[in-house]
Amino acid sequence: MTIDARAGATAPAFTSRRRPAWVPTLTAFIAIALCVTAGNWQHRRMLEKEALLAKISAARAAPTVPLPTDVRDWSSWRFRAVTLDGEFDARHQILIDNAQHAGRVGFNVVAPLMLADGRAVLVDRGFVPAGASRASLPSPPLPAGHVTIDGRIDIPSRRYLELGTHVTPKGPLWQHIDTIEFAQATGIPVLPIVVRDIGTHANGLELDEALPETGVEKHVSYMLQWYTFAAMAAGLWLWFSARPWWQRRTR
Repeated sequence: MTIDARAGATAPAFTSRRRPAWVPTLTAFIAIALCVTAGNWQHRRMLEKEALLAKISAARAAPTVPLPTDVRDWSSWRFRAVTLDGEFDARHQILIDNAQHAGRVGFNVVAPLMLADGRAVLVDRGFVPAGASRASLPSPPLPAGHVTIDGRIDIPSRRYLELGTHVTPKGPLWQHIDTIEFAQATGIPVLPIVVRDIGTHANGLELDEALPETGVEKHVSYMLQWYTFAAMAAGLWLWFSARPWWQRRTR
């Protein structure tokens, strides 16, 4: 019987081509780092939403007051209930496109209110559903003469996504509320806030009196999921890589 010496020579060469031991370790540590980073980001978002929830709760408990004067930082007044006295400027009422209310699509109606003290502030008067065609935009009537508005202060964000080159609106249809652009387009120096009407329904407009939801629970859930994934990756690495190594050391 003859023995082929080449068969034994090829076995070590095949063994040497096995996957290096550091590959699963590196993969596991990258997965753990990514999952922990994502979990930490969700944790920061959770803390931000908890701070927002505390602010909303404090605003809900605070009494209604007249719109304050000489305010430098309006962020501390966000969500506060206030009263306004003045007259609407019907010439500069605008419609904010792509608004939704109770499952319907339409517009938020916004108009400047000229206050008795000489200031001007934008008032979100409410929602109006879109018609059958966008060729004919709704034009809700404004109350004439002096009015008193009960509302909540909001601060419109200037961080919004637009496709293409930004163009300042020239007609009544706007994509976003932007107090700076409104002042430039109309010549009315409005305050850097919007007051959302929470009074009685009027002129066919529908009001949204609810304060925004913060979604704290969502971030808590996502945070726990990412940390669980990190723990699973660490456990798999310990079972398939560290355990055999430890067993060899203890033999």
